[in-house]
Amino acid sequence: MLDAVLGPAPQDIPVIVQGATGRVAQNHVRLMRDYGTRIVAGISRSTRTPRIDEIPIYTDTARAVAETGARASVIMVPPLSVLDAISEALEAGLKLVVTVTEGVPAHDALRAHALVRAAGACWIGASTPGLAVPGRLKMGFLPDVALAPGPVAIWSKSGTLSYESGLRLVQHGLGQSAWIGVGGDAIKGTRFADLVEPFRNHAATRAVLVIGEIGGTEEEELAETLAQTPLGKPVHALIAGASAPEGQAMGHAGAMVMGNRGSHASKRAALMAAGVRVHDRIGTMIDAITTDIRKGQQ
Repeated sequence: MLDAVLGPAPQDIPVIVQGATGRVAQNHVRLMRDYGTRIVAGISRSTRTPRIDEIPIYTDTARAVAETGARASVIMVPPLSVLDAISEALEAGLKLVVTVTEGVPAHDALRAHALVRAAGACWIGASTPGLAVPGRLKMGFLPDVALAPGPVAIWSKSGTLSYESGLRLVQHGLGQSAWIGVGGDAIKGTRFADLVEPFRNHAATRAVLVIGEIGGTEEEELAETLAQTPLGKPVHALIAGASAPEGQAMGHAGAMVMGNRGSHASKRAALMAAGVRVHDRIGTMIDAITTDIRKGQQ
């Protein structure tokens, strides 16, 4: 399903929003629709809100999918409800789910991951700002000001750092071919290494910007994948957390360093060995990407 998002007409994908009638969710339903996302229905356990503007609200996910032809879902429900929402989406036949919620229990995330794999679906999240194909599709709450069509793909664990990086790309006249927020949780649906193949032949992408952070082994896994099968395009990375104090809990749930792997030094060394240019600051990273893109235009 991610291939369809990266394909020639992502704006044609019908999308539902589970948990659509919450105050914040209603706002983002409208923002996604106004951006161009084809929101065809919302899902709510309550019937108190029959519509959000012209968008119908259902109490049953399967019925909503059957009647609207939806193919993807943005899930905006509390942490303890995420597993049930994913299960309902998969049972209804959806092949792409984006879960923005932070704090999903680890055991629920493990069960969700198994369900998604068994269904042959794609799960973006948890704890993600979403995904976007700028100018055409937005699923989540990525800020419009940081979105513009362009040649650079963003793969990010961090929401805030990706917003700043996206905005800088826009200000440099570049923009993004796609934006995937993999999320900062330790247990998630899509990891950096999973994005290598979908983007290998993605013609609109001419460079990739990876925003990682300390903790876990996701960046090392990406480095291993790139070392075995290079992407064939420039890859730049920024690893957050270089100055994080040892032994102090902070940041994302997945930002846990265990042993030698997961540290800033380990991630930096692995990525550089795989041919990735690793930067210490957003400004120098954006300048280097700009140079790569302009060289490719000559």
